[in-house]
Amino acid sequence: MRELVEAVRERGVGVGTDVVKVDMFLNHRMDTELYVKIGQAFAAEFAHKKPELVLTVEASGIAGALTTAIACGSIPVVFAKKSRTRNVTGEVYESRVFSFTHGVENHIRVAKQYLPQGARVLIVDDFLANGEAAEGLCELCRQAGAEVIGIGVCVEKSFQPGHQKLVDAGYHVHALAKVTGIEDGKLIVED
Repeated sequence: MRELVEAVRERGVGVGTDVVKVDMFLNHRMDTELYVKIGQAFAAEFAHKKPELVLTVEASGIAGALTTAIACGSIPVVFAKKSRTRNVTGEVYESRVFSFTHGVENHIRVAKQYLPQGARVLIVDDFLANGEAAEGLCELCRQAGAEVIGIGVCVEKSFQPGHQKLVDAGYHVHALAKVTGIEDGKLIVED
C-alpha cells in the first residue's frame, strides 16, 4: 500500500538492527486517514474470502481491525485480551504468545461466546516479526473451530521469520508494507 510504505519510509525509525519504530502514525499516535486506507486495503485483499469477523490482539491491533471491519461491511471485531479481567467471565479460549516488542510472554484470551465455531475469521495486526501473535490468534481459532481465511499485517519485518512460518502453516498472509532491514537508523522498505 503506497501510502503506508511512504509513511514507514519517511516517518519510521530503526532502532538497532531489529526494532521498527512507527509510533508517530501507527501505534501510539494514529494517523486516522491512513488507518481508513489500511482498512480498505485489507478489505479489498480478502473480500473474495468473505470474512465474517476480524480478530486481533490488544491494543495496537485494534485500530487496523476496526477500520478493516468497517470496510468489510461493518462486521464484528473481536480482540484477544492480554490479561485476565473481571469483566471476561465464563469459558475462554487461551493461547500463550511471546511479544517481540515487549519481550514478555502473554496469555491471550477470548470469551468463547465471541468466537463462534465455523466463523470465517480475518486476523489483522499492526506488526509481523516472528509471527507469535498471529500464531496465537490462529490457535484461538483452532480451539473454537473457526476458519482463519487470512492474516493481514500493516508492517512486516521481512528480515524476521514470521511470514514464512505462517505461509508454511498454510495461511494467506498479506502485508501492506515490508521492512527489509535497518541501516544507520533508516528503515529499508520494499516498494
